[in-house]
Amino acid sequence: MELVWLEDFTALAEHGSFVRAAHARHITQPAFSRRIRAFEQWMGVSLFIRTPQGTTLTDAGKHIQASAFDAIGRLYRLRAEAQQIAGEATRTLQFAATHSLSFTFFPRWIRALEQGAPMEAVRLHSDTMSTCEQLLLQGDCQFLLSHRHCAVPSRLSPDQFESIKVGEDSLIPLVGKELSDSQCLEVLPYLGYTDASGLGRVVSHWLNENATSFISAPRFTSHLAAVLMSMVLENKGLAWIPKSLSEQEISDGRLVRALNDSWDIPLEIHLTRPRVLASHFANAFWQKLSNR
Repeated sequence: MELVWLEDFTALAEHGSFVRAAHARHITQPAFSRRIRAFEQWMGVSLFIRTPQGTTLTDAGKHIQASAFDAIGRLYRLRAEAQQIAGEATRTLQFAATHSLSFTFFPRWIRALEQGAPMEAVRLHSDTMSTCEQLLLQGDCQFLLSHRHCAVPSRLSPDQFESIKVGEDSLIPLVGKELSDSQCLEVLPYLGYTDASGLGRVVSHWLNENATSFISAPRFTSHLAAVLMSMVLENKGLAWIPKSLSEQEISDGRLVRALNDSWDIPLEIHLTRPRVLASHFANAFWQKLSNR
């Protein structure tokens, strides 16, 4: 049994495609397939149903999915704790943040926290929500900064992770100025987020609940809100863009609401950490933040 097999399993369960999962794991597709087969042989059961359209979990695969995700986190946290005991950990605060929050919210937020008490060292890793979750699970960062929506549960187990609200945001349906008066909702191309995006999970859930008859399959997808915003600015279609990312463009009149504010999706900005942090320095930071 190898830890890498568990990581491969969770990647394939998330992406539903050997090609996409292998790309996310930075390995060739044949090598990735061999490792999945090795894991299934070790388990003694088939974990995936393979079809030309992709893969889905078998009942056995569904049964172990949550446990596999948690086991990965426990093993990496155990490593981090051992390193802390050995004195290898530093007094660096290590954050992972989704791209859109890295561009706008994080710099202002961290500067405000530093007022009167500058931090010794801060490291920020910016990536997709899926990758940021993996970094937190693996102990490669201490904190995850991300958007949250009350109706979309976190993939991180509340038994092992806790979060606090540190800000608010919203997703606004926007189009470029040239499209604002020329087309109705039914014919506007929809620009969406990929499944790897945390915002994609939120928008998909919200549209399924509220707008299935209005929004068709996306014409274009990206895991980056900044890429979708650039497409909207070029009048390529409609997308839900974070207010924090698009405020200047809205103010300049280059981006315009496609729909009234009843179509806005409210968001909270959360900081998440493991309930047990190996670093005393990171623990002190969390306690200070919790007491604000």
